[in-house]
Amino acid sequence: MICNTCLTDWPADAFYASNRTKCKECTKAAVRANRAAKIEHYQEYDRMRGSMPHRVAARAEYRQSDAYAVAHRAASERWMAKHPERRQAANIVNNAVRDGRLIPWPVCAVPECSQKPEAHHPDYSHPLDVVWLCDKHHKEAHAIERAERRKAA
Repeated sequence: MICNTCLTDWPADAFYASNRTKCKECTKAAVRANRAAKIEHYQEYDRMRGSMPHRVAARAEYRQSDAYAVAHRAASERWMAKHPERRQAANIVNNAVRDGRLIPWPVCAVPECSQKPEAHHPDYSHPLDVVWLCDKHHKEAHAIERAERRKAA
């Protein structure tokens, strides 16, 4: 069979049963390109789908299972092995807070935000130089840093 997109002669199993005019690889490439072109739409759809009550309930039930505990522990161990400098910086901050050498701010450092903060390290090589950000702004700070690293690469 010949794919109408790449014009390659493929065996029959290289095509989906529902579409015999385009090979699987061309179909997958078209789906990826469509998602990239309409990313805002699909991200909104994914958020809406993830907040459906039956999906929220299923995630809550899974978090109570032994399978979740095993998977979460394994993921935590992989993260710690991959990011020892982050783990060490977090430990240093936690010990300093415990010992009273570092006093957490009462609220997030972002103006007009009154949420409870957590320590954000702009530079992990200086573990006690932290910015106190709430969870939302902490995640945003890391997203900005990731985007800057991608641009630099």
